Amino acid sequence: MKDQMKETMDTTMEQVQQEVDSGRVPWYRFSRRTQILATVYLLLFVLFTALAWFVHFHPIFAVDVAITREFQENKSPWLKSFMVAISYFGNHIIVFTALIVLTALAFWLVRLRLEALIIVTLSVVSSAINFLIKVIVSRPRPVTTHLVDVFQSATGQSFPSGHVMSYVAFWGLVFSLGLILFNRKRWWHYVLLIIPAFFVIMVGASRIYLGDHWASDVLGGYLFGGLLLGITLTIYLRLKAKGVWAPKPKTGAKKTLTQNSVPVASKPVN
Repeated sequence: MKDQMKETMDTTMEQVQQEVDSGRVPWYRFSRRTQILATVYLLLFVLFTALAWFVHFHPIFAVDVAITREFQENKSPWLKSFMVAISYFGNHIIVFTALIVLTALAFWLVRLRLEALIIVTLSVVSSAINFLIKVIVSRPRPVTTHLVDVFQSATGQSFPSGHVMSYVAFWGLVFSLGLILFNRKRWWHYVLLIIPAFFVIMVGASRIYLGDHWASDVLGGYLFGGLLLGITLTIYLRLKAKGVWAPKPKTGAKKTLTQNSVPVASKPVN
């Protein structure tokens, strides 16, 4: 009975692996896409530095207040609930952590082990750096100003938005991996793009609408989150090119690597 269950599980995982391999893009396209993304993300660093310096010396300015009030003109209960739902993962660390771990596990099971490691690592690094920047910039949250409505408020400093940075680190990375690795020939290829893109885009609006962050906090989160994502993708490309943790054919496997698979540096197992 146990042997039969193990055989069934192995067969299922083999089918999933074949599906993943069939969607891989050629190596030259893999490299080109990653380089373009990394270049764009890295260019954001100068803008972030200038913004951080400005909000440190000018924690409240008219443009931020005007943007928040514009966002909050519609106070419909459904809209408030919608915005709270978008920020849900950032408000529930245990749930968000579980989602990150499960996503990494899914990548690991289909032998995308380098990708699994990077998913976890980037989220951890992003959270740590966000904390340090908040301490350095030390910008108060909107709730302390009484200039706008506050529907939801967290503790700590305001710049940059932790929700935005964490969403870019996780959802943005999943989106990037979906864009880089797969040809979008299957329905789940599009799921890997649409859902992450939705959360990355909408979390900024959510934080402003709920009155927990100024628009410049959100912008700072996108800028620095994008920078970390760009650096991560650059490191990922180099490790991938060297064949670090690249999948190896299993002994006795019925399948061979498809032409679309990313080439590996290591030799097949005999």
